[in-house]
Amino acid sequence: MKPQNDSVATGTRPEGARDEAEAARRVRELFGAIAGRYDFLNHLLSFSCDRWWRRRTARRVRDIFRDGARVLDVCCGTGDLAFAFERAAGSETAERVQIYGADFVHPMLVRAREKASPRASRVRFLAADALRLPFADATFDLVAVAFGFRNLASYPGGIEEFRRVLRPGGTLAILEFTEPSGPIFGALYRLYFKRILPAIGGLVSGSRQAYGYLPASVARFPSPENLAAQLRAAGFTRVRFERWTGGIVALHWAERPKAEG
Repeated sequence: MKPQNDSVATGTRPEGARDEAEAARRVRELFGAIAGRYDFLNHLLSFSCDRWWRRRTARRVRDIFRDGARVLDVCCGTGDLAFAFERAAGSETAERVQIYGADFVHPMLVRAREKASPRASRVRFLAADALRLPFADATFDLVAVAFGFRNLASYPGGIEEFRRVLRPGGTLAILEFTEPSGPIFGALYRLYFKRILPAIGGLVSGSRQAYGYLPASVARFPSPENLAAQLRAAGFTRVRFERWTGGIVALHWAERPKAEG
C-alpha cells in the first residue's frame, strides 16, 4: 500500500500550475465549473456522509457558539459548514453569534446565498482569498475549513493567516480527506476514489478534470500526523486530530495560545 504523502507539500498544484498564483487560478476555475452540481455530487459520491461529517464537526465546537462569538468558515463553498454551525448554535443563540462564510469562487458564493435566503439564514457570505483574509488581527473565536484546506496554493500561508485572524485562545478546525491505512478497506477506497468517483463526477458535472483533481490532491496532501506537526510548528497549542469513517477523513483542532511571548 502506498502511504499518504509525508513529504513537504507546500500547497496544491493542479495539473499545469507552475506557481502559487497559477495554482490558485486553476482551483478557482475548476470549482467554478462545477458549482451548479457541487452539492448534488458531494452527497451522491460520499453517500451523504459529507452531511454527517459537517454536522459532527459543528457539534465538536458548539461550546464556542456563545453570545457574541465570531465564527469564520473559510473556503466555504456553497455554505454547508456555515449552516451546520448556525444549526448547532441553536435558534436563540444563533441570533447573537456572527457567522461568516468566505470563498474566492464566485459561483459557489452565488449558490450559498441562494441557499441562505429561503432558510432566513444569518450567515454573511463574502468573496475572499483564504491566504489574504479581509479581517483584522484577532477577530474570530473559531476559524474552520471543510475540504478546502488542501486546495490552498500555500499550506503554511493558510495556517499563518488563520492564526492571524484568530483571537488568542481561539480555535482552528480543519476537516479534510485523508487516505485509510487498512489493506482491504484502503484498496477498495482507492479503487473507488481514483477510478469510480472521477468517472461519475465527470459525467454528471461535465468536468472530469475537476473530479480527477480530487483524488490527486488528496494523495499529495500531508498525512494527519504531518499536518498536526505543521500546526505545532506554526505556534498552535492543544493540537489533536481524529479519523472518521474508516480513516477517509480527519478532523484537526488546534488553539492559538492565550498568552504569546
